[in-house]
Amino acid sequence: ATRNAGEAIKKWTIIFNKARQEAITTELIDIINASNAIQ
Repeated sequence: ATRNAGEAIKKWTIIFNKARQEAITTELIDIINASNAIQ
């Protein structure tokens, strides 16, 4: 059971990190687009 819990934590950590990275990427694209629009 302990190993299964560890595997589940790894899986959910990867899923969380991917979602967080997608949000960061989207924010950066928005910032770049706004910067380009200002120029």
